Amino acid sequence: MDGAEWVLPFEQQMFDPRLMDKFMNDITRMLDDQEFESEEELNAFFQQFMESGQPIPHHKPETPLEKAQELVYEAWETENSSKRVRLARKALRTSPDCADAYLLLAEESANSPEEALELYEKAVQAGERALGPDAFSELEGHFWLATETRPYMRARLELAQLLWFLGESGKAIDELRDLLLLNPNDNQGVRYVLLPYLLQEGYEQEAADLLEQFKEDSSAAWAYTHALTLFMKHGPGRKANSNLKKALKANPHVPDFLLGREQVLRDLPPLMTLGDPLEAAYYYVDYLPYWLRVRGAIDWLRDFAPEAEE
Repeated sequence: MDGAEWVLPFEQQMFDPRLMDKFMNDITRMLDDQEFESEEELNAFFQQFMESGQPIPHHKPETPLEKAQELVYEAWETENSSKRVRLARKALRTSPDCADAYLLLAEESANSPEEALELYEKAVQAGERALGPDAFSELEGHFWLATETRPYMRARLELAQLLWFLGESGKAIDELRDLLLLNPNDNQGVRYVLLPYLLQEGYEQEAADLLEQFKEDSSAAWAYTHALTLFMKHGPGRKANSNLKKALKANPHVPDFLLGREQVLRDLPPLMTLGDPLEAAYYYVDYLPYWLRVRGAIDWLRDFAPEAEE
C-alpha cells in the first residue's frame, strides 16, 4: 500500500452535537418539576419514564435568553446558511446575551479571521453576562455539567483556536488552560487542542503532565504521543516500548500514515471512531512534526510495525 491514498469509504451524515444541549435542558426541566426525596427515587423515576417510551416534554422557553437559544437550536437544525444567519440575528435581537448566536454568525457570515475574532470575543462576553459572576466560583471544577455554561465554553474554545491561527499562541494556550481549570474532566475535549500546542511551543513538561492527567485516555492522540514523550525522555527502553505496544493496539493504522505507507490527500470529515483509519489520519496531520523532530523516533516506530510494510 506504499503511497496509497486513503479515502473515507462513505459520506457521513452530520448531526450537530450541540443540539444535545436542547435534549439535556428538557431532561433537567422535567426532573426539576418533580420533588424527589433521594437520589434513588430520582433514578427510579427516570428509569420508569424512559421505559414508558414517552417523548421527553419540550420546555417552552420563557426568558428572552431561552427564546434566543431556541432560535439557535432551530438554526442548527437547518442546512440553509442564509436562514441560519437570519435566525442568529433574530436571536441577538431577542437577547444580546446569547453566546451561541455570535458563534453561529462567526461560522456563517464572517468574511475574515479578524471579523470572526470579534464575534468570538462578543460570544465570550455574552456568555459571561448570561452566567453572572457567581457561576464561575460555584461551578468551577464541573462547569460543563451545567448546560447553561456550554455556550460560554464553546466560545472560549473557538476563540482559543482562532487566536492560535492568528499567531497569538500564548493567549491561545492560556484560554485552553483556563477551560481545563473550569472543567478538569474535559467533557469538551480541550486536551486534544492543547496537547499539540504545548508541544509546538516547547512546553514538553506541561505536555507530559497533561498526558499523565488523562492517562486513561485510549485515543491515538494520547497513546502514541505518550509513547513518543517517553522515547524522547528515556530512549527506546522498557517504558517507551511498552507504551508504543499499547498504542499499536489502540490504533494499528497510525504507523501507515506516519511512515508514509498511506497518504491523506483530501479534507478529513469531522467525525471519527477510536481505532479507525480516520483517527489515524487525524493523528498524522496533528502530530507528524513532533515525530520528525525527535531523533530516531520514526525508525523506532518502524521497528515496531514491520508487518505494515507487507
